[in-house]
Amino acid sequence: MLRNRKLTIGTLLSVFRWRVGITWFLILSETALTVLIPLFIGFAIDGLLSGQFQPFVHLGALMVALTLIGVIRRIYDTRVYGTIRVELGKALAAHFSNLPISSLNARIGMGRELADFLEEILPSAISGIMQFVVSAILLFYFSPVLALSACGVLVGMICIYALFHSTFWQWNRALNEQMEHQVSILEQRRVRPVLVHLTKLRRFEVKLSDTEAYLYGVIFVLLIGLILFNLWFATQNLDATPGMIFSIVSYSWEFAEAALALPITFQSWSRLSEITVRLQRG
Repeated sequence: MLRNRKLTIGTLLSVFRWRVGITWFLILSETALTVLIPLFIGFAIDGLLSGQFQPFVHLGALMVALTLIGVIRRIYDTRVYGTIRVELGKALAAHFSNLPISSLNARIGMGRELADFLEEILPSAISGIMQFVVSAILLFYFSPVLALSACGVLVGMICIYALFHSTFWQWNRALNEQMEHQVSILEQRRVRPVLVHLTKLRRFEVKLSDTEAYLYGVIFVLLIGLILFNLWFATQNLDATPGMIFSIVSYSWEFAEAALALPITFQSWSRLSEITVRLQRG
């Protein structure tokens, strides 16, 4: 299915579009129900305080539907992405059959990261984007100021990541280059080369981890500011009920949670960009 094709994320999405499309539909359905929960909790709080139980029943029904969709998606995902990994491995083994076994082994491992990205990182990114949009809309419903503060933080995060992208690329390239030599080094069965190899891997992994930590730190400061500002604004400038205040804080936190997935998505995309270039080489 993947023979004589460029091995990229776009190719995988094209070849397996219907299967992946179903998983995306389930992801969007699950995320849509998830982002409604804080709103329905707010309604339930205000309803119970006023003696109305119908909002409470609606909340329970929403949670049951969310559970069913989540279980179905996870059962289906495992089978779809398992098939993609098999087809990708076959194509990589054929495409790089002329390479030394060390490089072939490394590239098959790297190629599987494309499927890992589709199964693990991309769904989180899709959910995050939907959370961004829905959270911003609902915050706007409570007050335009709350939505503007969230959107301002999002723009700031994207600008911050742009400063880190080249660094992620550089250290991922060094790590992948070293991984391609692993099998040949192990075949020597000598302690010193293996120690040098493992030390280099550790150094590159530490550099990547440190860069990601700095990125997380800066972004988290922005998100803390967002949550504190929205909480202050809701209590001091809005005529909000307890349920409304809970919903505002919850959606501010949901926005923050979605934002925290961005560094992982961006870092993975930087790594996959380098891997994709490597997989196009003969």
